[in-house]
Amino acid sequence: MTSSPELLIDRRPGVVEVTFNRPEKFNAFTRGMYQGLHALCRELAADASVKVLVLRGAGGKAFAAGNDIEDFLAQDQVPYEGEIRAMFTALFDLPQVTVAAIDGVCVGGGLAIATHCDLRIATPGSRFGYPIARTLGNALSSPVLFRCASVFGESLTREMLLTARLQSAERAYGVGALLAVTDSLEEELAGLVESIQGLSSVTLRTTKSQLGFRASFLEPVPHGEEELLREVYAGPDFAEGVRAFLAKEKPAFG
Repeated sequence: MTSSPELLIDRRPGVVEVTFNRPEKFNAFTRGMYQGLHALCRELAADASVKVLVLRGAGGKAFAAGNDIEDFLAQDQVPYEGEIRAMFTALFDLPQVTVAAIDGVCVGGGLAIATHCDLRIATPGSRFGYPIARTLGNALSSPVLFRCASVFGESLTREMLLTARLQSAERAYGVGALLAVTDSLEEELAGLVESIQGLSSVTLRTTKSQLGFRASFLEPVPHGEEELLREVYAGPDFAEGVRAFLAKEKPAFG
């Protein structure tokens, strides 16, 4: 897997660093970016020479601000959700230690990527959430929702979704979702990567395998999920959310 203009990949001994490179769009994800990251995950799954995968966003304003809406609307949303979910699973299942280095907004699909990483560090001004109840009027797939609850706790996840409020880095750190909050993101990241490089690969890979096995029982796709999501995307709230987004208006949900 090589770099693309929207997905910059830097390789050095033992480490792969990926930068989401759409700063003018707050690094919102396109289908091509999801596919590129999925391809990289498939490659890394068989690469024992890499110990750490770092994910970050360009520009200093966002880790990633969810999906690019115009790109998302160009897809059949339910199969596309399944395609995205497969990428999240591939990321979560990697034998490498995965680190999300967050500087700015981390919402929607960006937060889903971060919660499928092992570790998260962030700058003090970073913000986290799923504000979809006041934007598009859609819904998360259940495994993505459950993963957020595993990382942030159920109470804060409920607050994120049911109030559509973004959460501070301080609050995220307080519930254990962040390893560190720092003004010196580069220094913190370098120290973290260096420390992981010196750890036992056997311990890291075994621990990840054990936790992944546990998560497969806690976060399955419920029966009837596809039909439920089809109702959401064919429903009036999503239609209104899309209309308002394209018109740059506040949606009038029923």
